Amino acid sequence: MEPDLQRELIPRADVLHLIHSLDHLKITFLGAAKQWQLLDADTGDVPTEPSYTELLQHAIDAQDLSRDVVRLAADFARSPLGTNRVGRTVLARLATAATWSSHAAPRFAETAETALSLPQASSPIIRRQRGNSMVIDHASARAYLRRTSESLGEAAKELHVHLDFQRFLSAVAPRAIPTPPPEPSSRHR
Repeated sequence: MEPDLQRELIPRADVLHLIHSLDHLKITFLGAAKQWQLLDADTGDVPTEPSYTELLQHAIDAQDLSRDVVRLAADFARSPLGTNRVGRTVLARLATAATWSSHAAPRFAETAETALSLPQASSPIIRRQRGNSMVIDHASARAYLRRTSESLGEAAKELHVHLDFQRFLSAVAPRAIPTPPPEPSSRHR
Protein backbone atom coordinates (compact mmCIF):
# COMPACT_ATOMS: atom_id res chain seq x y z
CA MET A 1 0.00 0.00 0.00
CA GLU A 2 1.31 3.46 -0.82
CA PRO A 3 2.80 5.38 2.14
CA ASP A 4 0.48 8.39 1.54
CA LEU A 5 -2.56 6.15 1.62
CA GLN A 6 -1.29 4.37 4.71
CA ARG A 7 -0.98 7.73 6.56
CA GLU A 8 -4.65 8.43 5.81
CA LEU A 9 -5.82 5.32 7.64
CA ILE A 10 -6.81 5.35 11.29
CA PRO A 11 -6.18 2.01 13.00
CA ARG A 12 -9.33 -0.11 13.00
CA ALA A 13 -9.30 -0.69 16.76
CA ASP A 14 -9.14 3.06 17.40
CA VAL A 15 -11.99 3.67 14.96
CA LEU A 16 -14.19 1.03 16.61
CA HIS A 17 -13.46 2.37 20.08
CA LEU A 18 -14.27 5.93 19.01
CA ILE A 19 -17.48 4.88 17.26
CA HIS A 20 -18.58 3.11 20.44
CA SER A 21 -17.90 6.24 22.52
CA LEU A 22 -19.68 8.48 20.02
CA ASP A 23 -22.72 6.21 19.81
CA HIS A 24 -22.98 6.05 23.59
CA LEU A 25 -22.83 9.85 23.93
CA LYS A 26 -25.23 10.35 21.03
CA ILE A 27 -27.85 8.14 22.67
CA THR A 28 -27.28 9.77 26.06
CA PHE A 29 -27.77 13.30 24.69
CA LEU A 30 -30.84 12.33 22.71
CA GLY A 31 -32.31 10.56 25.74
CA ALA A 32 -31.74 13.62 27.93
CA ALA A 33 -33.39 15.88 25.35
CA LYS A 34 -36.46 13.64 25.36
CA GLN A 35 -36.57 12.97 29.10
CA TRP A 36 -35.96 16.43 30.57
CA GLN A 37 -39.35 18.06 30.32
CA LEU A 38 -40.62 21.37 31.64
CA LEU A 39 -44.22 21.33 30.54
CA ASP A 40 -46.86 19.32 32.38
CA ALA A 41 -47.28 16.02 30.54
CA ASP A 42 -51.07 16.03 30.93
CA THR A 43 -51.94 19.63 30.08
CA GLY A 44 -48.91 20.85 28.10
CA ASP A 45 -48.77 23.94 30.32
CA VAL A 46 -46.00 25.38 32.47
CA PRO A 47 -46.43 23.91 35.97
CA THR A 48 -47.94 26.30 38.50
CA GLU A 49 -44.90 25.83 40.71
CA PRO A 50 -42.02 24.46 38.63
CA SER A 51 -39.36 22.71 40.65
CA TYR A 52 -36.23 24.85 40.89
CA THR A 53 -34.31 21.83 42.16
CA GLU A 54 -35.36 19.64 39.24
CA LEU A 55 -34.62 22.35 36.69
CA LEU A 56 -31.24 23.05 38.27
CA GLN A 57 -30.52 19.30 38.10
CA HIS A 58 -31.07 19.54 34.33
CA ALA A 59 -28.34 22.20 34.25
CA ILE A 60 -25.99 20.08 36.36
CA ASP A 61 -26.53 16.99 34.24
CA ALA A 62 -26.15 18.96 31.01
CA GLN A 63 -22.86 20.37 32.31
CA ASP A 64 -21.63 16.84 33.08
CA LEU A 65 -22.60 15.64 29.61
CA SER A 66 -20.90 18.63 28.02
CA ARG A 67 -17.73 17.91 29.97
CA ASP A 68 -17.70 14.38 28.50
CA VAL A 69 -17.99 15.71 24.94
CA VAL A 70 -15.35 18.38 25.47
CA ARG A 71 -13.01 15.80 26.99
CA LEU A 72 -13.56 13.43 24.05
CA ALA A 73 -12.87 16.25 21.58
CA ALA A 74 -9.74 17.32 23.47
CA ASP A 75 -8.41 13.76 23.71
CA PHE A 76 -9.00 13.24 20.00
CA ALA A 77 -7.32 16.56 19.17
CA ARG A 78 -4.24 15.59 21.21
CA SER A 79 -3.99 12.18 19.58
CA PRO A 80 -2.30 11.53 16.23
CA LEU A 81 -5.70 10.35 14.91
CA GLY A 82 -6.80 13.86 14.04
CA THR A 83 -3.96 14.60 11.65
CA ASN A 84 -5.35 13.06 8.44
CA ARG A 85 -8.36 14.06 6.34
CA VAL A 86 -10.85 11.82 8.13
CA GLY A 87 -9.46 12.75 11.53
CA ARG A 88 -9.80 16.46 10.79
CA THR A 89 -13.40 15.95 9.68
CA VAL A 90 -14.21 13.96 12.83
CA LEU A 91 -12.51 16.61 14.94
CA ALA A 92 -14.62 19.33 13.29
CA ARG A 93 -17.78 17.36 14.16
CA LEU A 94 -16.55 16.90 17.73
CA ALA A 95 -15.79 20.61 18.01
CA THR A 96 -19.33 21.40 16.88
CA ALA A 97 -20.73 18.92 19.39
CA ALA A 98 -18.62 20.46 22.16
CA THR A 99 -19.91 23.93 21.26
CA TRP A 100 -23.57 22.88 21.13
CA SER A 101 -23.31 20.95 24.38
CA SER A 102 -21.74 23.88 26.20
CA HIS A 103 -24.77 26.05 25.39
CA ALA A 104 -27.32 23.71 27.01
CA ALA A 105 -26.39 24.03 30.69
CA PRO A 106 -26.68 27.84 30.88
CA ARG A 107 -30.12 27.71 29.26
CA PHE A 108 -31.28 25.11 31.76
CA ALA A 109 -29.86 27.28 34.56
CA GLU A 110 -31.78 30.31 33.23
CA THR A 111 -34.93 28.21 33.23
CA ALA A 112 -34.34 27.32 36.88
CA GLU A 113 -33.65 30.94 37.79
CA THR A 114 -36.90 32.05 36.17
CA ALA A 115 -38.76 29.30 38.04
CA LEU A 116 -37.72 30.95 41.31
CA SER A 117 -39.20 34.27 40.25
CA LEU A 118 -42.46 32.85 38.92
CA PRO A 119 -44.36 32.76 42.26
CA GLN A 120 -43.45 36.41 42.93
CA ALA A 121 -44.98 37.62 39.66
CA SER A 122 -47.07 40.70 40.43
CA SER A 123 -49.65 40.08 37.71
CA PRO A 124 -50.92 37.27 35.48
CA ILE A 125 -49.31 38.99 32.47
CA ILE A 126 -45.85 39.01 34.07
CA ARG A 127 -46.34 35.41 35.20
CA ARG A 128 -47.25 34.43 31.61
CA GLN A 129 -44.21 36.29 30.25
CA ARG A 130 -41.91 34.54 32.70
CA GLY A 131 -43.56 31.21 31.94
CA ASN A 132 -43.03 31.80 28.22
CA SER A 133 -39.41 32.72 28.90
CA MET A 134 -38.96 29.47 30.81
CA VAL A 135 -40.47 27.46 27.96
CA ILE A 136 -38.20 29.13 25.41
CA ASP A 137 -35.04 28.68 27.51
CA HIS A 138 -35.83 25.06 28.32
CA ALA A 139 -36.74 24.23 24.72
CA SER A 140 -33.53 25.92 23.52
CA ALA A 141 -31.47 23.87 25.95
CA ARG A 142 -33.11 20.66 24.78
CA ALA A 143 -32.49 21.70 21.16
CA TYR A 144 -28.80 22.12 21.99
CA LEU A 145 -28.80 18.58 23.36
CA ARG A 146 -30.38 17.27 20.15
CA ARG A 147 -27.89 19.19 17.99
CA THR A 148 -25.05 17.75 20.04
CA SER A 149 -26.44 14.27 19.47
CA GLU A 150 -26.66 14.95 15.73
CA SER A 151 -23.05 16.17 15.56
CA LEU A 152 -21.84 13.11 17.45
CA GLY A 153 -23.81 10.92 15.03
CA GLU A 154 -22.22 12.70 12.06
CA ALA A 155 -18.76 12.05 13.49
CA ALA A 156 -19.63 8.36 13.88
CA LYS A 157 -20.89 8.25 10.27
CA GLU A 158 -17.55 9.63 9.06
CA LEU A 159 -15.79 6.85 10.93
CA HIS A 160 -18.13 4.19 9.52
CA VAL A 161 -17.30 5.43 6.02
CA HIS A 162 -13.63 5.21 6.93
CA LEU A 163 -14.11 1.58 8.05
CA ASP A 164 -15.84 0.82 4.74
CA PHE A 165 -12.88 2.37 2.93
CA GLN A 166 -10.49 0.21 4.94
CA ARG A 167 -12.50 -2.91 4.05
CA PHE A 168 -12.40 -1.92 0.39
CA LEU A 169 -8.64 -1.42 0.50
CA SER A 170 -8.05 -4.74 2.19
CA ALA A 171 -10.13 -6.44 -0.53
CA VAL A 172 -8.25 -4.83 -3.43
CA ALA A 173 -4.82 -4.46 -1.82
CA PRO A 174 -3.55 -7.96 -2.64
CA ARG A 175 -4.31 -7.34 -6.32
CA ALA A 176 -3.04 -3.77 -6.28
CA ILE A 177 0.40 -4.57 -4.94
CA PRO A 178 2.66 -5.49 -7.83
CA THR A 179 4.86 -8.50 -7.44
CA PRO A 180 8.48 -7.56 -7.05
CA PRO A 181 10.73 -8.33 -10.00
CA PRO A 182 12.80 -11.47 -9.64
CA GLU A 183 16.12 -10.97 -8.02
CA PRO A 184 19.16 -11.19 -10.25
CA SER A 185 20.61 -14.60 -10.46
CA SER A 186 23.91 -15.19 -8.79
CA ARG A 187 25.07 -17.16 -11.84
CA HIS A 188 27.02 -15.25 -14.43
CA ARG A 189 27.19 -16.32 -18.03
